[in-house]
Amino acid sequence: MERRQSIWVYLLLILPPLFWAGNSVLARGVADLIPPVALSFWRWCLALLILLPLTRKQLVQDWPVIVANRGIIFVLGLLGIASFNTLLYTAAHTTTAINIALTQAVMPAIILLISYLFFRDKVTRLQLTAVMLCVLGAGYIVIQGDLQRLLHMQFVSGDLIMLLAVILYAVYSVLLRKRPAIHPLSLLTCTFAVGTVLLLPLYLWERQNAMPLLLTGPVVASLLYVATCPSILAYLYWNRGVAEIGANRAGLYINLIPLFASLLAVLLLNERFQSFHLIGILFICSGLLLFNLPLGRREEKQ
Repeated sequence: MERRQSIWVYLLLILPPLFWAGNSVLARGVADLIPPVALSFWRWCLALLILLPLTRKQLVQDWPVIVANRGIIFVLGLLGIASFNTLLYTAAHTTTAINIALTQAVMPAIILLISYLFFRDKVTRLQLTAVMLCVLGAGYIVIQGDLQRLLHMQFVSGDLIMLLAVILYAVYSVLLRKRPAIHPLSLLTCTFAVGTVLLLPLYLWERQNAMPLLLTGPVVASLLYVATCPSILAYLYWNRGVAEIGANRAGLYINLIPLFASLLAVLLLNERFQSFHLIGILFICSGLLLFNLPLGRREEKQ
């Protein structure tokens, strides 16, 4: 029974990268239609409006625990809700959908580092090897299979913004172990509320300095998608996965984002899928498989 539940959790963790890959592609596709803070603000506002009728009774039951743990809930809302996605949508204005997803491939390595710095979690040789394979795969795609590009590589502002976003979300993932003992939907509702409130001043400022948001068909459809799949569903599954197997092991599933984003960008944004994408993805998938070998789990317990 325990083994069957473990397999179910690993399968469940495939869905957040798929939804987040769609989010990355969509962010690039609507960059000229929706300002970045507006997209982030309405994403969480709509997600919160969807959740509140479903979680109202549970929130009342969990409220004493929520109040007692308001500090960590605020930090989780700041890092995982308000900061990460706003930075991602801002990066989408100057970098490609595939690059947005690829930058996130370094997140497992950052999660391992932060887990060690914050909680002195053990990092096994197998984990380091697996993460290295994933980073090499992502790097190979970034340089498009041409080592000469390393000598002439230039970073656009969007790449640096995405790197900051990845670091903040890695901290969020590691700090999930400190989440209060409340219902998962209560936690989502509270962190979404924190993110929405924190984004409101930025949204009001952006309205004075950016183009107005026109509620056309594509805009409404985009807002509905980001409010449901990469928000409610992805965060619910991600938080559950981290709770079951830990941030270090769950974090490696982030490397599936380049695979899904590459396919979605080719299908939806007419970006070309080339051989260096395939080679990089093979490295990433190899690292994912190596990380989850039984040998690695035995080494972790020693």
